[in-house]
Amino acid sequence: MTDSQMTPPPEPTPGVDGAQPGPAGAPAPVPTVLDEGTYEQIREPRGAGRLALDGRWHQISPRYVVSQFVQNGIFLALVLAAALVVSLVFEQLWVWIPAGVILLVTAFTLIILPRQARAIGYMLRDDDIVFRKGILWQRIIAVPYGRMQLVDITHGPLDRAFGVAQLKMVTAAATTGVQIPGLTQQAAQSLRDTLIEVAETRRTGL
Repeated sequence: MTDSQMTPPPEPTPGVDGAQPGPAGAPAPVPTVLDEGTYEQIREPRGAGRLALDGRWHQISPRYVVSQFVQNGIFLALVLAAALVVSLVFEQLWVWIPAGVILLVTAFTLIILPRQARAIGYMLRDDDIVFRKGILWQRIIAVPYGRMQLVDITHGPLDRAFGVAQLKMVTAAATTGVQIPGLTQQAAQSLRDTLIEVAETRRTGL
């Protein structure tokens, strides 16, 4: 019996982050950090480094809806309190007309907010990032990496409390600016760093 017949075959080694290898020994695809905590499912982050321009739609975090409900709830409480003070103290009943309109519009906005949040998505392609939003009136914007001038992250106190942020991309043309709300803090930071790095390579022609 030869040595090759006596030696057992080597154990398969796991791929990146413990993923089992795919066909022909290639590691299985690793989910990116953009998918962590989204509506699809919670996945393990890819890790440090530039994100893959995978050409897949990514969604925002459901915590964005909770944050908006809390913020709008506080706003409605203030409007209601102001209307009560004006109507009871100053005996101005007309104040309930604008207050009622504000309450109805805000309540309707909150009712459709979960569906609107699920309709928000973005895709990283080789040459641009595509952003979509809207249910009945849909809007799809493609922003070339090379035209980005500023990538900014903003979040208020309640946004930080719920762990969400908004990423804003500014280009030379104001009409092509994009704001992606409801990103997790980690996803927003990774996406910002990736967009800045890719934008630099596109502008220099690398």
